Amino acid sequence: MSKFEDNGGYYIDGVPYMDCKYTGEPVRNVSTDCKYVVSDKALQAKMYKMFPEDFENKTKSYKPTGRPAGWHWMAEFVDKDGNVFHKGKEQPKLKGTLQPTKIDRAPKKKLSKQEKHDLRDQILQQMAMVRGQLKNAKFKKDLRSGTTKLRRLERQLKKIR
Repeated sequence: MSKFEDNGGYYIDGVPYMDCKYTGEPVRNVSTDCKYVVSDKALQAKMYKMFPEDFENKTKSYKPTGRPAGWHWMAEFVDKDGNVFHKGKEQPKLKGTLQPTKIDRAPKKKLSKQEKHDLRDQILQQMAMVRGQLKNAKFKKDLRSGTTKLRRLERQLKKIR
């Protein structure tokens, strides 16, 4: 018997295994020099017990600010507290001087399956017409305009899917 087998190691089809010190589940491809092994699940559980605040912060990484999406790209944005931002940078001298920015949140209308199907058919018909025009085009300007129309229609078709 080798030192590896004395420490509780064993081989299955020539691959060294050892049971986890805490959970008892087998761990594959271990070094033959080790005395004991800790499985990944046991290690995670141990780390969570030692540093629970780190794990809690990772799960709750997003903290809503109450500002709309893309507010930091606006030329000027005033939040409900009166803070003024120019391109996302706060302007403390202007605090409380302007009215809060009103955001129009018009919900996007979700297309039904039938509406998507009809729209897709329309776009495909238009693409077929443009392709026919491209075949008959003789001048470079007609080719360019046809290819740009075709690309635009392809983009619209991609959005539908």
